[in-house]
Amino acid sequence: MSDNQDLLTPIRDEITQVDQQLLALLAKRRGLTNQVAEAKIKSEKPVRDQHREEQLLIKLIKLGQTLGLDPHFVTQIFHVIIEDSVLNQQALLAERANPDSAQPLNRVAFLGNKGSYSYLATQKYFSRRPGELLEIGCQSFNEIIQKVESNQADYAVLPIENTSSGSINEVYDQLQHTSLSIVGELTHPVKHALLVSGPTDISQIKTLYAHPQVFAQCSHFLAELGNIEVKTCDSTSAAMVKVSELQSDKVAAIGSEAGGSLYGLTVIKSNLANQKENHSRFIVVARKAVNVPLQVPAKTTLVMSTVQKPGALVEALLVLRDNNINMTKLESRPITGNPWEEMFYIDVEGNVTDGPMLNVLEQLKAITRYFKVLGCYPSEEITPTKVAAASALRDEIN
Repeated sequence: MSDNQDLLTPIRDEITQVDQQLLALLAKRRGLTNQVAEAKIKSEKPVRDQHREEQLLIKLIKLGQTLGLDPHFVTQIFHVIIEDSVLNQQALLAERANPDSAQPLNRVAFLGNKGSYSYLATQKYFSRRPGELLEIGCQSFNEIIQKVESNQADYAVLPIENTSSGSINEVYDQLQHTSLSIVGELTHPVKHALLVSGPTDISQIKTLYAHPQVFAQCSHFLAELGNIEVKTCDSTSAAMVKVSELQSDKVAAIGSEAGGSLYGLTVIKSNLANQKENHSRFIVVARKAVNVPLQVPAKTTLVMSTVQKPGALVEALLVLRDNNINMTKLESRPITGNPWEEMFYIDVEGNVTDGPMLNVLEQLKAITRYFKVLGCYPSEEITPTKVAAASALRDEIN
């Protein structure tokens, strides 16, 4: 062992001890926030108090500066901690509002197998829910829906849109014909990487395997490659399995680094998506709707078709405006068997048990040909609390 290594070992040991202490403190903090959630259930206070969050961040940034820590660094760390706290509190409140939904085993259907983005999203979502997780990999969106409808699965996790490639129309089409309810959502970062089974160079690769949505999200990268064969797979995990089986330096898959590691694949190029901030939004569906406590920010997804007259859609959207309901998504899909007619899917911020949303539901039912609530569910889009600029904070300290 070298002299440098002798010097590094005690320092690294001390860092390990500090890391362990940090983990213990984070666990303790999470336990305290769960106690906060219990108090909010009794007092019926909202989960988020952004004024308190802002004041907390300002104090922590100031304290961090006295300890030589950069304000941006402190802000980033506590944004993650606050998000974790909010999501855990929301999950606890939702669990208490739906006591019949808690079960020892959650059977969840998703696209692909271990390593697919849907698999990773499933792991993320159910990590905050009680009960063991039974993973049910499927090869199509239709199969996923059927698993839940036939009681072979309790939940399904479905990708609904991506920041790069847009809406996933096939999922919207499935929602037209199912009685399942949307009970949850999550947004998951999608970081595409070029995965190979052994030592190789990009110039040697002749064939690429990936899901069609992945190819769409990485179209700029594919254009740079030039003459290369692309082969579509049912899921990113299927693409990774194929490359792992072939064991050739002339083939590669596009998928996540975490997924690739499950199949012994290595990354030779990262960040392949057209948009570097690439995220997919997933919905969670089940046979039974859930109750969302009013303390928890909620979303509601509606589907409707309007009467065939000029301005009918505008009239429907004005109902949202007049009731001060914010629309976050509007998607149109053709109605099967009715040429030139559209079904409109709308996501709004609101709870179906709240007064303004009840007014919206009544008014829309009265002016549409077809109207249905696809689900009301907790919103898991946690907007980071904004604080004053770091320079302003420094002025306050000085």
